[in-house]
Amino acid sequence: MLRVRTSRRRFLHQTGLAAGVLVVPPRVLGLGDRPPGEKLNLAFIGVANRGGVNRGGERGENGVALCDVNKANLAKVGREYPEAKQFQDFRKMFDEMAKSIDAVVISTPDHTHAVVAMAALKRGKPVYCEKPLAHSIHEIRQLMKTPRATRLPTQMGNQGHSADSIRRCCEWVRDGAIGKAHTVRLQIGWVYSMIDKLPRLKETHAVPERLDWDLWLGPTPFRPYHPLYEPGQWRNWAPFGGGAIGDWICHLGDPAFWALELGSPVSIQAQAAEFDPKVHGDTFPKGARVTFKFAENGKRGPVTLEWSDGWEKMKKPPELEGDPDFPSIGGVILGDKGGIVYESHGARNLRLFPESLDKEYKRPARTIPRVRGMEEEKPKGHYDDWVRAHHEDWTRAIREKGHVPSSNFEYGGALSELGLLANIAYRFPGQELRWDGPAMKFTNCPEANAFVNPPYREGWTL
Repeated sequence: MLRVRTSRRRFLHQTGLAAGVLVVPPRVLGLGDRPPGEKLNLAFIGVANRGGVNRGGERGENGVALCDVNKANLAKVGREYPEAKQFQDFRKMFDEMAKSIDAVVISTPDHTHAVVAMAALKRGKPVYCEKPLAHSIHEIRQLMKTPRATRLPTQMGNQGHSADSIRRCCEWVRDGAIGKAHTVRLQIGWVYSMIDKLPRLKETHAVPERLDWDLWLGPTPFRPYHPLYEPGQWRNWAPFGGGAIGDWICHLGDPAFWALELGSPVSIQAQAAEFDPKVHGDTFPKGARVTFKFAENGKRGPVTLEWSDGWEKMKKPPELEGDPDFPSIGGVILGDKGGIVYESHGARNLRLFPESLDKEYKRPARTIPRVRGMEEEKPKGHYDDWVRAHHEDWTRAIREKGHVPSSNFEYGGALSELGLLANIAYRFPGQELRWDGPAMKFTNCPEANAFVNPPYREGWTL
């Protein structure tokens, strides 16, 4: 049977990065001789929407600083943290409170993840950051290198990575349950497209008094304020978000990415009907299919990953045609003996197919350590348990020398790159872009390399 064991050295080599252990001694944080159970002083940057979820994951700690470009958000959340200081500008927060903050939780829009995270890391602060890790491949690579140099615990917010079920998926694949894996298919039934609303961007709108628009834009090129961007709709727009694949590849692609040690693809090709990047490039397609190809890595053969969203539907394996339980948001991993199908976050509702394989396969012993509180699969209604466990996996690494968070920036960054590569491929529809991961460049399309490290607005640096 094929047995594939996780190799951080090989995985990081595929992405062009050297391995490192993300461990921080208490003295680095200034925790001194505090008892292990003493609370951490956290700064929450971005307090609305995902910020609320992430604060919930840190209910056992102290919130000493709140930062948000929207004063209305600060006023609302400030009632929950009456002792916390409030800021609109994260730079001013660090200037004033760096010595009072032990660690930072980032829940801002994608386009400001990197500048905020890097500011925290440079000040020696462990960071929990929402997924995807950043908004450009260059940003991701910089963030992936910095924690190794400063030895700080980091965690990306793909909560399903802490689940029991994703670990069982990896164990089955590595035990040879489906034989030699060759294909991964992922699908999500919706998209983040604003094609129909593009004409509205010509409208003129005043910036709301509650909002610091210049800070909200951060390092992206200036554009006038529009309520279609903020609040809450930024994921639909390419300058700020990553669309469906940028948002969801960190969930749906995680089980296969981990189990097969996919690393960097060698090529990416995108097909999107009724999408013209010269006309619609500010937003995303209404439906797309993206094909990634991964070279063999010495433990498995080559793998093809097919992503489908919106009106583009996954090609189902014959054994699952007509299956009433086939997930609308999920994936399959196909091998020469059968396959694995799972739903959404963390490979939930994991099962083998065909049915005969599922019944006959003897499940292997556990070989991957479980995250505390997630030793068994949680049903769909227990999302808060996932969030809490994923956050505690990070805070455990801050307190406990030798513990490494399960989705640290090295792992989470490499996974996030897939969505960013897809969004570049949308701009060259139908063309197979060959990607050199270690060199961080496209080898057959120089024009695509302009999107690997897009320039920052004047006054902003990483």
